[in-house]
Amino acid sequence: MDDGNGFEVLQYLRETNAKPLVIALSARREVQDKILTLGLGADDYVTKPFSPVELVARVQAQLRRHRPHSSYPAKILRLNKLVLDIDNYLFRNDGISFSVTPVECRLLEMFMQNPDRVLTKREIYKQVWNHENFDDNNLSVFISKLRSILESTEDSPHYLHTIRGIGYRFSGDGQ
Repeated sequence: MDDGNGFEVLQYLRETNAKPLVIALSARREVQDKILTLGLGADDYVTKPFSPVELVARVQAQLRRHRPHSSYPAKILRLNKLVLDIDNYLFRNDGISFSVTPVECRLLEMFMQNPDRVLTKREIYKQVWNHENFDDNNLSVFISKLRSILESTEDSPHYLHTIRGIGYRFSGDGQ
């Protein structure tokens, strides 16, 4: 560097509270130089000569570590031993994971947000499919799919209870 050295640049960044990602490229191979550089805030230290492929790999590794995953937290619902990861369409029941479809995910989300409440078929259909007129057969197929991942046996449901002529009640504690 013509107008200073890397140590001064790192010191300046530290003083101004700037927090850029820094990978130092240097011909200096002394351990003390590496320790000082990393201590001043560099994220990695690469000595010259270096492989361009290695440098790219190091940049990618640093970006993975520093890249924010999202500007908003993941949407995860928990109800007793049930966990629904809405963003990734994953459902866990007592530690066993299942991939769910978007419709199954919306159904589980609605049921988990309304435990022990009777939801009418029309109300479910309007919330999940955004239709006023519901298709009883369509809803029955999805309820059956949910029961296959929720219940140990469909003969005696513990989570999804049919309320004849009305709709369904979801028991979050599996009772």
